[in-house]
Amino acid sequence: MAGPGVKSSFWTGVRDGLPFLLVILPFATLFGVVASDAGLNAGEALAFSLAVIAGASQFTALQLLQENVPLVVVLASALAVNLRMAMYSASLTPALGKLPLWKRAVCAYFLVDQNYALSVVKFEKERDLSLAEKFAYFLGATMPLCPFWYAFTVVGALVGSAIPTEWGLDFAMPLAFIAMIGPALRTGAHRTAALVASVAALTFAFLPFNLGLLVAAGLGMAAGAEVERRVGAK
Repeated sequence: MAGPGVKSSFWTGVRDGLPFLLVILPFATLFGVVASDAGLNAGEALAFSLAVIAGASQFTALQLLQENVPLVVVLASALAVNLRMAMYSASLTPALGKLPLWKRAVCAYFLVDQNYALSVVKFEKERDLSLAEKFAYFLGATMPLCPFWYAFTVVGALVGSAIPTEWGLDFAMPLAFIAMIGPALRTGAHRTAALVASVAALTFAFLPFNLGLLVAAGLGMAAGAEVERRVGAK
């Protein structure tokens, strides 16, 4: 990383990502607590976060494993929750697709909801940023997120049993999703997908093994794609 523009982009990304610490810290701590309750030690909880680094998917997989759901359903559910990352990657390709392979691999590994939301808005507003500045901004936005996710996963696993349940750390999950989904609902296709998936998730909540989640994800994506197709056809 070199040049004042690149350094400025990096620190702008850090500054923009800092507010997400308010949800990352309790969210990661909560995952550590849940992992501890599920029988994982601090090292295993950290390995889980290092391998997956996707909060919603981690919670989903851990919950299903605790319920002794078949492994294939666990994997399918975790994959369904994370399918949005494929769409995120496609969305960022015009901005970051020309990076060297190793830098694209770094972006792919650290891509999470928050740095995606920040980056896609930044790149759309400032289209004249160089490729190096865009990469620096993405890395900067990642710094207040992923390292703290790892660290506080360990904190949660170490002190999980000592945290009073009345603290209600689970408030972090809906807050995190509201924070990441709100800015992303920028088009009719996005809003349609979110609405259809929400209604379907409630409608099919009776299905065993949380299969309603898979159904809702599929219906939401199909509805969003159809709206996108119709808008594009006009």
